[in-house]
Amino acid sequence: MTTFDLRPRALRSGEQRREDVEIELDPLVYAGQEYELRPDPARGLLTVTRASSGIVFELELDVSLHGPCFRCLTDAVLPLALRLREYQANDPGGDDELRTPYLADGRLDLSAWARDAIALALPDKILCRPDCAGLCAVCGRDLNAEPHEHSEEETDPRWAALRELQDQS
Repeated sequence: MTTFDLRPRALRSGEQRREDVEIELDPLVYAGQEYELRPDPARGLLTVTRASSGIVFELELDVSLHGPCFRCLTDAVLPLALRLREYQANDPGGDDELRTPYLADGRLDLSAWARDAIALALPDKILCRPDCAGLCAVCGRDLNAEPHEHSEEETDPRWAALRELQDQS
């Protein structure tokens, strides 16, 4: 877990500090499949700006997700360019909109922030390429490498009795 300690970096209103950070990223489990994030640790740029009413946190992070394609199970790589922003009010009261969940005791949890942002940036399906054909439902071969069709429709022999009844009518 990578955190950024804000306590020794006191900023006055209107000041800004930029820091190069390295963020440790755990593998992401998505739809039962494990995806690695690279590079690990990821390099990012954290900008902390003190406003009169609170603190604005910005994080720039470029990573890629490596794991199986949803359709054909070959290797898929999904590049992600993240530009994130969080705000913490000086006095948020009970308003969750004015509070970041990643700040606790003067420490900003960069790993949790990056993980959540990556999960929100994922598409519905991670594919090796946009036009991935997937696997053949009959024989299981990769349709990207071997496009084919099955000429005979194979039927389950357990349906033979019903087929005979259909032929009689």
